Amino acid sequence: MAKANMFYAQSGGVTSVINASACGVIETARKNRDKIGKVFAGRNGIIGALREELIDTGKESAKTIAQLRSTPAGAFGSCRYKLKSFAENQREYERLMDVFKAHNIRYFLYNGGGDSQDTANKVAQFSIQEGFPITCIGIPKTVDNDLPITDNCPGFGSVAKYVAVSIKEAGLDVASMCESSTKVFVLEVMGRHAGWIAGAAGLATEQEGDAPHIILFPEIPFNKEKFLRKVKSCVKKFGYCAIVVSEGAQHNDGTFLADAGGRDAFGHVQLGGVAPFVANMVKDETGFKYHWAVSDYLQRAARHIASATDVEQAYAMGQAAVEFALSGKNAVLPIIVRKGGKKYSWKVGEAKLEDVANVEKTMPRNYITRDGFHITDEARAYFSPLIQGEDYPEYKKGIPQYARPKNILAPKKLKRWKA
Repeated sequence: MAKANMFYAQSGGVTSVINASACGVIETARKNRDKIGKVFAGRNGIIGALREELIDTGKESAKTIAQLRSTPAGAFGSCRYKLKSFAENQREYERLMDVFKAHNIRYFLYNGGGDSQDTANKVAQFSIQEGFPITCIGIPKTVDNDLPITDNCPGFGSVAKYVAVSIKEAGLDVASMCESSTKVFVLEVMGRHAGWIAGAAGLATEQEGDAPHIILFPEIPFNKEKFLRKVKSCVKKFGYCAIVVSEGAQHNDGTFLADAGGRDAFGHVQLGGVAPFVANMVKDETGFKYHWAVSDYLQRAARHIASATDVEQAYAMGQAAVEFALSGKNAVLPIIVRKGGKKYSWKVGEAKLEDVANVEKTMPRNYITRDGFHITDEARAYFSPLIQGEDYPEYKKGIPQYARPKNILAPKKLKRWKA
């Protein structure tokens, strides 16, 4: 009897360490060749399964797979595609099962956030119903750090490090120019409903006067008058004001400061432009010269300054996912559990997909200062270990060298899929 094959896919917004999880999956599977046949990767996530576009990772050298650990973005392509319920579109689930059956796929590992874990959970349930059980294991990933149960999410530590370093360096720049030029700088970071990334920027403040002076969180309703008073106070006291604003900063009624209109494939409101919105408000109300920047994709693609802790955890989650699958676990995902004690340490834990799917974890109120503009010591104790260590990629002629997988597709066995 042929050995069961494994299907791995990346989903949602990619990170600088999601390929480290892929590396963990593939290398661990290769160490278990007696139990696992081929490892397929979906080209562009779950869409690759629907289209039967299965990348045969066995065609990649051990060196290329190892290089994935230090390569940003999604090596096999990702997607924003959410499976509907069985009742709404059973045809999609039947197609997935047809593809899995045709290629003897018995293990499905889905690397993504809350929506992705919802998908993996649905597939697990449907496969049992169809009499062709698929072992479905989630692999946590999200720069937003908003998955519940797990202490933190792979991808977040590196973004946290990037924004903390960026606002520190930009703050020094503004401080050197503020006497006769720019007095206000605004940096926009990701975070739809949770202010974890914005909060991590607060690590750059090591003593009074350091940037950022103000952090705008989604969890704290925006108060224009209070904000402007704080800006003026900082400029008067320090000569300048450096601000970090989460893209999800909201008014008191829950509407976003910067709603770009429209929605993405997951049904989320399309955000963008909160930095210029805030900067122009400051200019109109104070007359201060300003600059603003949007870290956007740069923050989640910055593998050159990734957190070593983050890389290690991302790899471990991929490795654990394979081990979970082989041990007979189903509809679960490995998580990061922070151990107690003064010195930071962690271990691999486990959570049910149904408990993680579609649940967002926001910043605790005790992580945010009473005035709502910065982080507390409790937040620093949480954030700091996650950005520790450097794990530089290999450089050649001054440029990082990243994996370039061939991504050869396995021969198709079914008719073309029509969405």
